[in-house]
Amino acid sequence: MVPARDESAVLPASLPSLLAQDYPGPAEIFLIDDGSSDGTGKLARELADEHGGLPLTIDSPGEPGPGWTGKLWAVRHGMALATTRLAADRGDTGGADRKDADGRDADRREDSRDADRKDDGKEAETDPADRKDDGGVDYLLLTDADIAHEPDSLRELVRAAEANGLDLVSQMARLRVVTYWERLIVPAFVYFFAQLYPFRWVNRPRGRTAAAAGGCVLLRREAAERAGVPEAIRQAVIDDVALARTVKRSGGRIWLGLADRVDSVRPYPRLGELWRMVSRSAYTQLRHNPLLLLMTVAGLVAVYLVPPAAVVAGVVTGRPAPLATGAAAWALMAGSYIPMLRYYRQTLWLAPLLPLTALLYLLMTVDSAVRHHFGQGAAWKGRTYARPSAAP
Repeated sequence: MVPARDESAVLPASLPSLLAQDYPGPAEIFLIDDGSSDGTGKLARELADEHGGLPLTIDSPGEPGPGWTGKLWAVRHGMALATTRLAADRGDTGGADRKDADGRDADRREDSRDADRKDDGKEAETDPADRKDDGGVDYLLLTDADIAHEPDSLRELVRAAEANGLDLVSQMARLRVVTYWERLIVPAFVYFFAQLYPFRWVNRPRGRTAAAAGGCVLLRREAAERAGVPEAIRQAVIDDVALARTVKRSGGRIWLGLADRVDSVRPYPRLGELWRMVSRSAYTQLRHNPLLLLMTVAGLVAVYLVPPAAVVAGVVTGRPAPLATGAAAWALMAGSYIPMLRYYRQTLWLAPLLPLTALLYLLMTVDSAVRHHFGQGAAWKGRTYARPSAAP
């Protein structure tokens, strides 16, 4: 399921990867065109005709209902559409139009290879993703329009869920890192996220910490129904964390980790674009709590800014104690950042620049709080949520 709003710039690099998924069981793609004005739906149809592959349904949910964010309104529509379609007679082929859950026409293109696909007996015995089609929906893969998947991505996600009894499997897509600003800020985005939501804590069944990465979330349908999503999180701007928290609270098992088969193709070439990406939800992440904001600012200053300041003070005053202490703390900080830089295949010389990156994140977070205070709220592609919710 792909919610998409004005995504024509990235679809040519992402949608073909979904169409090309090598999955042994029945699978379909539902692209929910959320009021795009750049021809997203038309382009998606053209890409499907050009590349073939999995069946593709394109539909639009209309404007969000009261109390809903645009993305979650699209997810709600897509979930209803998917469960209704796949529960119907799958013998309806030939590209005929069908009706969605609300009775509207939906554009649909089917590839005959899906109907003719057969699995050999050996694979059927060993692959947990290989299952008999009973007309229902076992899993929903929620993925963003800027996310490209390796051909076996869906297969491996389902395999992990089946083998480990997981209700939600989320991989944090590897973001694009090409320009100077992307190199400076993007790896730290994941670094700080993993500090806020330590993956080991998230993956503990009895732990309270819960998080997911919205670009790639495999959700068991039964778990979604049990948790009451997306209705239970309809106002959440940080919908991925809200989804994981709601599923875990309802008794579901979740898993979050770094991706090795999933990549974001969205560029953030300039500082302003990265700034907006972070600041639009930073204060929401802190639940619009001034005390949490103060603690966050104090923590960033103490951990990332004080050590280099101590080094400078030691050099200027000629005192060895602050110089040595600051240098040691700076080295430890930089060392903790190296694994993330290696994951992003970046030069390790970026590690000592982490204090500068932390300062930028501090300013982005404060800017997010100021915008909220003046009623500007979280903004995304022409929509603004004055008082957004982080999670239920």
